[in-house]
Amino acid sequence: MITVSVCMIVKDEEKVLARCLDSLRGLADEIIVVDTGSGDATKEIAAAYTDKIYDFTWIHDFAAARNYSFSKATMDYIYVADADEVIDDENRHRFLTLKQTLLPEIEIVQMKYANQLAYNTTYNFDLEYRPKLYKRLRTFQWVEPVHENVVLSPIIYDSDIVIQHKPISQHAGRDFQMFQRTLHREGKLSPKLFKMYARELFIAGEEKDFLEAFDYFSECAEREEYSDQERKINECILARCYHLRRDFTGFLKCCLHNLADNKASAEVCYELGEYFTELGDYKEAVIWYYNAAYETECELNIHYSGDFPLKRLAECYRKLGITEQAEAFQVLYEGWSK
Repeated sequence: MITVSVCMIVKDEEKVLARCLDSLRGLADEIIVVDTGSGDATKEIAAAYTDKIYDFTWIHDFAAARNYSFSKATMDYIYVADADEVIDDENRHRFLTLKQTLLPEIEIVQMKYANQLAYNTTYNFDLEYRPKLYKRLRTFQWVEPVHENVVLSPIIYDSDIVIQHKPISQHAGRDFQMFQRTLHREGKLSPKLFKMYARELFIAGEEKDFLEAFDYFSECAEREEYSDQERKINECILARCYHLRRDFTGFLKCCLHNLADNKASAEVCYELGEYFTELGDYKEAVIWYYNAAYETECELNIHYSGDFPLKRLAECYRKLGITEQAEAFQVLYEGWSK
């Protein structure tokens, strides 16, 4: 049977930490808690479960903190846990079975991450696979009898274990600060962070967050190395930004560029619906909300091709006095997430 080190990085998690650690009892062979500056009872709570508690000076870098936590692990595998996660009894049993049966060649185990949509996280799936269990020491091997090469791709196993994500607050404000700090320090974002910044803006961003992001995404629009998908993501952000800035020339240019493609974005169509709604032109707004709901796909947030435009369609038809259509879209809106 394999042994497992649970590695966590925490800060001010007194409200949820015991819940998480209780669910890991009997699964972990050691628990490593790296605290990045808690001002509450987080460390005292952790001490009831482990004596392997370490302080790490926060340098605005989650990867650095994770790497430090991994450096303290001593077991066969490392399980990465966040304080707002819970493993229920059924999935604890699955985890124990996995420990007893995992083949030694498996280097990464993915587990299903649940409850994404319920807490306004930065993902568009309620259930998705995430890598959660990592082999601590990896062995490199040569393969092929001729033209031999070292196997570099890890062997990954998709398990049936489901982890419940149950945050008590969302961290968008913290993330936006970190995106901006990275831009000030490095002048750019990686392709992954570019997409994550855009997605988090559309899922959890407030008006001030979009306006603060405007300069960066405006600069991105001038670059030629972006893929078509990245360009369309950029247009979604800029359409919202231009609208918020009341720069309607920039807004319409951005929307037209997006629509000129064979595959317009739901977020842009929705923003056009908002624009015409503000003008009181509900007939025109209906066209764009309908396009968002039925004729396009979202780039960043599934709600913009789902319940958001359906709700607006019901409201517009109500304004137009077309009761039957209003009621039909209201029913669709209310049933969208069921």
